[in-house]
Amino acid sequence: MIGLVRLIFLCHNDYGSRGGAVVACRAHNPKVVGSIPTPATKSFRENWIFMTNSAMVLLSGGQDSATCLAWALERYDSVQAICFDYGQRHRVELECAKDLAREASIPLKIMPLDIFSSLTQNALTSSTLTIESSSDGLPNTFVPGRNLIFLTTAAIAAYQQGCRTLVTGVCQTDYSGYPDCRDDFVQSAQSSISLALDDAFTIETPLMYLTKSQTVKLMQSLNKLHWYGMTHTCYEGLRPACGRCPSCLLRLKGFQDAGIPDPLDYDS
Repeated sequence: MIGLVRLIFLCHNDYGSRGGAVVACRAHNPKVVGSIPTPATKSFRENWIFMTNSAMVLLSGGQDSATCLAWALERYDSVQAICFDYGQRHRVELECAKDLAREASIPLKIMPLDIFSSLTQNALTSSTLTIESSSDGLPNTFVPGRNLIFLTTAAIAAYQQGCRTLVTGVCQTDYSGYPDCRDDFVQSAQSSISLALDDAFTIETPLMYLTKSQTVKLMQSLNKLHWYGMTHTCYEGLRPACGRCPSCLLRLKGFQDAGIPDPLDYDS
């Protein structure tokens, strides 16, 4: 049984390169000199956190989250994913997330979050609403607070796994007016989560300032373009995709601008 280990090290939040060693970091004290208790002791769980070069990807089953998964696999030694069953009208998203996780050989946690339909009226959780823009400019596919709840829930799950990095596919360039896809929101959420859990979390947003065509080219550079054939984008929930809804049109324009064929099947 290992007793006390003496370590002197510098902790930081830059986990962008692979091959990082396993370290331990005491919250709010970046430079640590001292003894690490064994994992069996209560003080170990209270005061110390083992960190590896790991990340948790918020995997919806869509194009952007699939790109984030491919991106994370190139940068982290350990990658896991979380998917939310929030009562979305198109259950095919969950199946796509499972397929992507299986393809990537990573663990996937599907978390039930069926609260939005009782809190808000929107076209993503209602089977009766027609997708359209509202008078305030936001499309009625906007689910208020969704990304806030998703990131907080993912952080709690990651915390239990000793992971302190979340990767999400929110994008300010093509964000359709969703306020919780902006970088200001993500930075605020990162600070709030770190304070709430008394630990330093990082929320990575590799697509934040990329257009859809740039996202497609990024996936091509990661040699994972074929993954897009396993994703779901269509707001109508069709397989093959309708090719006519706002989400399909945005996706198709991205591939057209990139000069790359979309591996997803379309009805038209």
